[in-house]
Amino acid sequence: MRAFARQAHPIVGAVFAACVVIQIFLAGLGVFADPRSFITHRDFGYLFGLLTLALLVLALIGREPRRVTGLSALLLLLFALQSVFIALRTSAPEVAALHPVNGFLILLVAITVTRASWVVRNEAPDVSAAPAPLSTASGEAH
Repeated sequence: MRAFARQAHPIVGAVFAACVVIQIFLAGLGVFADPRSFITHRDFGYLFGLLTLALLVLALIGREPRRVTGLSALLLLLFALQSVFIALRTSAPEVAALHPVNGFLILLVAITVTRASWVVRNEAPDVSAAPAPLSTASGEAH
């Protein structure tokens, strides 16, 4: 299961990053084409947001390094904040204006965690290597 999680993590991360780019496009449609497109933007966000939870679970199951696991958790937190920012649009519009900024931060973290987990994925331990011989104080091998 650990090996599967390590293989899947960067793939899910890449899919998530691609979804963020699509999400930015959908927001642009809402601004420049038809304001009703924001409904698609909202619904798509709720749909692919589940990938943030999948990334964290895969990082934990795969026993990813602390950096990858931490970035996966950060991604989940940042994504949850997106809904908080929207909820504040009438009472605190200055805070709600952080929604698009946070969206770009989400994309940056998604790319970073995907690259980091891709490196871990490609660092397969060499189990065929024999242990190094023990040496004495004089440096001779036994």
